Amino acid sequence: MESSSGSVLWFTGLSGSGKTTTAVQVYRRLQEAGRPAELLDGDAVRTTLGKGLGFSREDRLENIRRIAFVATLLSKHGITVLVSAITPYREMRDYLREHVSGYTEIYVNCSLEQCEARDVKGLYAKARRQEIQLFTGISDVYEEPEQADIVIDTQHRPVEANAQQILEWLCSNRYKEIADWAVQPCVAAGQELLNADNASGREARPR
Repeated sequence: MESSSGSVLWFTGLSGSGKTTTAVQVYRRLQEAGRPAELLDGDAVRTTLGKGLGFSREDRLENIRRIAFVATLLSKHGITVLVSAITPYREMRDYLREHVSGYTEIYVNCSLEQCEARDVKGLYAKARRQEIQLFTGISDVYEEPEQADIVIDTQHRPVEANAQQILEWLCSNRYKEIADWAVQPCVAAGQELLNADNASGREARPR
């Protein structure tokens, strides 16, 4: 990857799996390290870029294409882009891998049962009652990634540990240029926090 290009970290997973929570944690750590970053949340983006689109397969594909277009523009300026979007179909993720430079697929793994238990908006309950149609995981399929670059477990691991895993992967696979040295202290500081938590016996709550 050229040093002038940024990475596009694409968080995919069920609704309520912890995509945005993890993305926000990584985004803050990158900012602290002085790394240019931008966060695109799927729900927020849908009200603007995806306005007028429904939830049919084709509309969902079009929504992802629009997000990918913006992410690519930002990444060309050396910005690390974090995208939090369900992205349920392999077809979508194959498209992203082919068309988005610096694409990094992050599978946010969490069971459907746990996602339902976390659902404060009651969307899963509405989907179970068929009040919401084409809801991923209930009335529409989520095709689990088969070639994700990073897999994180938000059901059994705390958000800090998952963010640390992502940053360490980035340092090893993306941020190898001298200009990116500032991320290393960020990773080291994060590891110190994790070690302190482990030493004190505290458990951060998975999100």
